Amino acid sequence: MAKDQKKQPRPKAETPKGFRDYFGADVTERKAMLDAIGKVYELHGFDPLETSAVETVEALGKFLPDVDRPNAGVFAWQEEAVPGGGSGEWLALRYDLTAPLARVAAQFRNDLPIPYRRYAMGPVWRNEKPGPGRFRQFYQCDADTVGSASVAADAEICAMLADALEAVGIARGDYLVRINNRKVLNGVLEAAEVRADQAENVLRQIDKFDKVGRDGVLALLTTGRKDASGAMIEGVGLSEAQAQPVLAFLTSKGSDNTATLENLRAAVGASAIGAEGVDELAEIAGMLGAIGMDKDRAVIDPSVVRGLGYYTGPVFEAELTFEILDEKGRKRQFGSVAGGGRYDGLVERFTGQKVPATGVSIGVDRLIAALRAKGLTGTQAQGPVVVTVMDRDRMADYQAMAVELRAAGIRAEVYLGNPKNFGNQLKYADKRGAPVAIIQGGDEAARGVVQVKDLVLGARIAAEASLDEWKAQPAQTEVPRADLVAEVRRILS
Repeated sequence: MAKDQKKQPRPKAETPKGFRDYFGADVTERKAMLDAIGKVYELHGFDPLETSAVETVEALGKFLPDVDRPNAGVFAWQEEAVPGGGSGEWLALRYDLTAPLARVAAQFRNDLPIPYRRYAMGPVWRNEKPGPGRFRQFYQCDADTVGSASVAADAEICAMLADALEAVGIARGDYLVRINNRKVLNGVLEAAEVRADQAENVLRQIDKFDKVGRDGVLALLTTGRKDASGAMIEGVGLSEAQAQPVLAFLTSKGSDNTATLENLRAAVGASAIGAEGVDELAEIAGMLGAIGMDKDRAVIDPSVVRGLGYYTGPVFEAELTFEILDEKGRKRQFGSVAGGGRYDGLVERFTGQKVPATGVSIGVDRLIAALRAKGLTGTQAQGPVVVTVMDRDRMADYQAMAVELRAAGIRAEVYLGNPKNFGNQLKYADKRGAPVAIIQGGDEAARGVVQVKDLVLGARIAAEASLDEWKAQPAQTEVPRADLVAEVRRILS
């Protein structure tokens, strides 16, 4: 090697920024949660759908409903050009599960049943600046109905969302499905005489209602306000009279759905589209009430404004109402874990015809965090039973033990490291989270017995028990070889 030739540096063993690795317990608890949600979706008649992780840039269209710039926020690349065929096609990793559904609904519209009811679960990718709790790859869990204009479809999604939360362990009283309607807001904008060129800006400002409150939104809608740094944020330019219907809309939540709906009718005034939205909310409330989804599970709430720029009709979100402690030890509500609504214009991009659709997306990582906060998951996952190796020449006997345990539905493995140091085998079993270790040396084999070591009990005895308790409840027992499976079952139960 030439003296001036530098040695190739080794690659760094590190996860790229904005990404993370998921190990055993994380994967197991996510799968268990998604399986429980999937059962609820299937009970409601929804079919699973898996789409490619890659879509054409053309099919994805305007990326990310909350991002104004086209092509922003995605991982995209251009295929090599075909000779004589011009530039290559642009492809991108999907940023959500809804855009692929719109493509599927258009591509297979002659084959799919209409309405088409599907659920999908999987990772999505967003090319955004990573930060604390903000990752570039994360899981989504969606359910959508394509092809039904009936608000019964929206009501069903809300009911199914509540059932899904309860299926994973969120108790009634710890969550609330809150429902609003974009048409009501359109009516409010009409009543406020907001110009078309002001509408998007108004939407952006009312989206800040939960952060800045009524007075903050009033300032943003009119002359502007100072932010926390003292910088002036320019207002939309509405008069205070114009802003009043918007504020009435945001603050129209009443003591019950009936009162809220009355307040909303007043806020939309003579607007026909606004009245249509209020009627839809009343219909949804009536349907949910008829199936037992009372105000402790679902409620009409005009303060649900996030996503109103994207949806075309009813919108809803699931909020977890129990308290947790934040990083500074302060009590706060956990907050939203799912959101959705009606988006009647998405499939139209492909077909040229309006295709009604409604759906919901559950934030998988948020919901897992909620389950951990409630102590419903996050405990150490139980590892496999470990069959230790006392004699290399009898590996077939040890493998036979593992096969018997697996045949009985018990996770089991044979230790395949260096068996010289028996202590290392038990350390391995401990690191694996093994509940039981199986031991059989030459003497036990000659007598037709095995030693079954309860590792969980052993750890507890070592930490807590007195000598008399240790003697009275030994963590290791000797049983006939034929009773191996029965003894392990007894310990695991």
